[in-house]
Amino acid sequence: MKILTFAAIDIGSNAIRLLLMNVIENGKAPVFRKINLIRVPLRLGEEAFSEKKLSDKKIEKLLLAMKSFKYLMDVSDIVSFRACATSAMRETANSESVVKYIAKETGIKIEVIEGKEEADIIYSTHVEEMLDHKNSYLYVDVGGGSTELTLFDRGELIASRSFNVGAVRYLKGIVEKEDEKELKKWVKKTTEKHEPLFLIGSGGNINKIFKLSGAKAKKNASLSIEQVTQVYKLIKSYSIEDRIKKLDMNLDRADVIIPAAEIFLDIMQWCGSRRIYIPKIGLADGIVRQLYREYKEKAKS
Repeated sequence: MKILTFAAIDIGSNAIRLLLMNVIENGKAPVFRKINLIRVPLRLGEEAFSEKKLSDKKIEKLLLAMKSFKYLMDVSDIVSFRACATSAMRETANSESVVKYIAKETGIKIEVIEGKEEADIIYSTHVEEMLDHKNSYLYVDVGGGSTELTLFDRGELIASRSFNVGAVRYLKGIVEKEDEKELKKWVKKTTEKHEPLFLIGSGGNINKIFKLSGAKAKKNASLSIEQVTQVYKLIKSYSIEDRIKKLDMNLDRADVIIPAAEIFLDIMQWCGSRRIYIPKIGLADGIVRQLYREYKEKAKS
């Protein structure tokens, strides 16, 4: 048996994350097992979406977090890593200088990826392999700055798209009406001939909704649209302070979870889906799988 360790850094609009994962080779299909997931709620999107640049204070916080990630990766003896930044960094006017600064100070090269690549990486988790190939699935990852969607039918990738509609944007009141209309139009048109259709939800908000539902965590865990609606109404009935105290939410989760839930519910209604699967995997998981494939390809050459 051989155990390899890989790392993925996901620099999102609400939080940045470091995922450390073991890949266990035992002669059969490799087993991917999370060692640790460290989440830092920097909320880069607050400045990126309204000011269109990151302040020196925010950049220094990002640097400190990345230095911490670097030390953790060093002591974990990783094979390789990749750091990807999404919506917030895509819209930050000074992103190029921030990337150069972080690379100089830490040796970590941040890749600012486009929405299409983000959706492709998420798809590479092969979550569709866990589900029934007789059905169609719409993978929905709701982030702080954008929503990534991937449609696959009978295990085949049909279409993917990224929209500048996210939970932090809604909180800041800066979601463009045209982006909302385009999202609704795309979902309806792309999914209209794919039935039966189910959603696959990704992101910390839908994971928290699942936990609050009281449903049992298991393989292919899911919630009905009625269950999601019920939890949404429950959360909305609490103040942000009570969500933290009584529903055990982090401060940076307590506000964004409402617009995130609304995005999920809207998409379920637009595509006529009555159930959402919640496999608890996302961008960082996809990055690790890509890194492992690259490692195996190099080993063959």
